[in-house]
Amino acid sequence: MQVVLRHVGDYIIRRCEYKDLIHVMEINMVALSEHYSEYFFEELFREFPEAFIVAEINGMIVGYIMCKVEYGFSNFKRLGFVKKGHVVSIAVLKEHRGKGLGTALMQEAINAMIARGCDEAYLEVRVSNEPAISVYENLKFIVKSRLRGYYRDGEDAYLMALDLHEQ
Repeated sequence: MQVVLRHVGDYIIRRCEYKDLIHVMEINMVALSEHYSEYFFEELFREFPEAFIVAEINGMIVGYIMCKVEYGFSNFKRLGFVKKGHVVSIAVLKEHRGKGLGTALMQEAINAMIARGCDEAYLEVRVSNEPAISVYENLKFIVKSRLRGYYRDGEDAYLMALDLHEQ
């Protein structure tokens, strides 16, 4: 049963369904240089389905976001371990970018993290990916550190975080 979260123009932002995973994996292969196993996609789908979201137009999946919940040290100097939502992967097919889909996917994932009781959200992004960094900054994510050689090709990443108590 489709759970539609919002509309962005003619696009539908909705929760991913199991049958969508093959399309999500195809988008990952085309749009990103970091790829994951089929098992990994299925595991995240099972663990945190409310933050595994797709963008669709005319029955075609054109973007996705998948997240997981972790416990670890705070990016905002809170004491002890905190509950964190990790944006593991987000991608929109090139021809559908610039239409607000990335922002909508992020907003719905953040809503799911808040509903799950997460204290913070975080992600890693290539330092060269200025369009994505701009989207995250507009959503109030802050660059917390630079991760040297994070990606397989040696490029650095920014670790960006969002305090969910301020949302």
